Amino acid sequence: MDTIDEFVRLVRDELGMPLLVHEVACDLDQLPEWDSLYLLKLVTVLEQTTGRPLPVGRLLEARTLQEIYRLAVRI
Repeated sequence: MDTIDEFVRLVRDELGMPLLVHEVACDLDQLPEWDSLYLLKLVTVLEQTTGRPLPVGRLLEARTLQEIYRLAVRI
């Protein structure tokens, strides 16, 4: 998962969430499909994809999927 496009595909494929690339910058509250279960699923998928644990505390503070993506690729 090297690009934001790959991240969007991952969200679509693994979470079944219809997401457009420009929506990654939207506040999570603005995404009609988003709920806390999506976050738990996303954390699990990202940890499996990256092969390392993610900082769940920081992910919980993220306000956009773009912030979540940045945390996942920085570690």
